[in-house]
Amino acid sequence: MEPILLAYIGIGFLTGMSFIGSAYGVTIAGNAVVGAMKKNPDALGSYIALSALPSSQGLYGFVAYFLLQQYLVESIPLISACAILGAGLMMGFSGFYSSIRQAQVCANGIAGIGAGHNVFSATMVMAVFPELYAILALLVVILIGGTLPAPIV
Repeated sequence: MEPILLAYIGIGFLTGMSFIGSAYGVTIAGNAVVGAMKKNPDALGSYIALSALPSSQGLYGFVAYFLLQQYLVESIPLISACAILGAGLMMGFSGFYSSIRQAQVCANGIAGIGAGHNVFSATMVMAVFPELYAILALLVVILIGGTLPAPIV
């Protein structure tokens, strides 16, 4: 197997899994908004803010791609390709899982707001915790990218 193929598999996981996780997460939160709107339509701004949070993991995957794309050359060393594959797997799964778990926190907050409770701030704080791990994954991608040798074109 050519090293460049390993690197592209890593990029595929990095972007694909974080995008899928964000799409799934936004859907979880969006479904909660639909239910909450029936009870409290005046809180639409809070609903939108909370339902958008799980989309950030997809953005992190996109940023990670741009950080690693310079290494995607035909002459990529095997060790660099393996590093990109590992970074992609780690970022992809972290983004996927943290987005879904963050969406579940947001959906509970949306339901609480819909029921008339003042839980927006608490939900925002609690929703940061699952996202922290996607941010850490992006930082690991940055650190891995910083150790790769400059590409030979």
